[in-house]
Amino acid sequence: MNDPIAIEAFDRAAAIIYTALTASPQIHWPLLSGHCGTEVWVKHENHLPTGAFKVRGGLVFAEHLARGRATAGVIAATRGNHGQSVAFAARRHGMDAVVVVPENNNPDKNRAMRAYGAELIEHGRDFDAAYEYAIALGEERGLTLFPSFHPLLLHGVGTYAVELFRAVADLDTVYVPIGLGSGICGLIAARDALGLATKIVGVVATNADAYAQSFAAREVRTTASADTMADGLAVRTPNADALAIMLAGAERIVAVTDAEIKHAMSVYFSATHNVAEGAGAAPLAALLQERGRYDGERVGLILSGGNIDGPSYARILEHS
Repeated sequence: MNDPIAIEAFDRAAAIIYTALTASPQIHWPLLSGHCGTEVWVKHENHLPTGAFKVRGGLVFAEHLARGRATAGVIAATRGNHGQSVAFAARRHGMDAVVVVPENNNPDKNRAMRAYGAELIEHGRDFDAAYEYAIALGEERGLTLFPSFHPLLLHGVGTYAVELFRAVADLDTVYVPIGLGSGICGLIAARDALGLATKIVGVVATNADAYAQSFAAREVRTTASADTMADGLAVRTPNADALAIMLAGAERIVAVTDAEIKHAMSVYFSATHNVAEGAGAAPLAALLQERGRYDGERVGLILSGGNIDGPSYARILEHS
């Protein structure tokens, strides 16, 4: 899992991905840079068809399944963005998709997954409970587990990083959110494949900081809860392979509060008129927390997704 990924592997993954979507933009926003006190470039994965970066990995993994053994269908656990990726990619290959989400999941994400053709099942209080149920249900129905972390997913999601690094030279640091870890690990792998020295900073929520604790301890540490409004960050149990990649290639991990995330969501809207969900805004929240750390350096932010329901978003903007 920790073997280097060659740039040719990312290019092959991109060839698969670009049959379904186009590269997302990276934009320098002067107002946003003013807020942050340094030159900022945003990678807009919120502009992809599913509204989030994970569709890249989904398309590559589904292509792998389609070329391999026959499957009765696929099953996945998700808080929403991975599930949309699975449903979107599975439908392109005529596969049935079952997606398990926690109870009280984002209703807009649920509707999107159903719209892409997924059978949606609600189970458990959080992602980890939904994941355990998905494994058991998949075995019962003979479905192939569509993982949230896998080398082929890194080939796919890492293409966003290749696009960013090829388009924007001399990035000193890139901030990226951490859910289960594919986004940051793809970023690390792409940086290394291109031979760059860019520092990579992971971002977690203070109330869902299993990866921050694990990074500090240099071993997997689980938490009893992951209580954050940023559902894409709400993970209690880190993936050991993902942690190993972070330990080898990340500069540090920063924890941000829900209040800081909500403020960053508001700043994104006022400075760029882009909608960022909680996880997507977390990198900006971290940079704002560390404002003054950079003196003219060029910093990248991964806006990983924009899938938040309207009423929740309206409340955040109203009270910010």
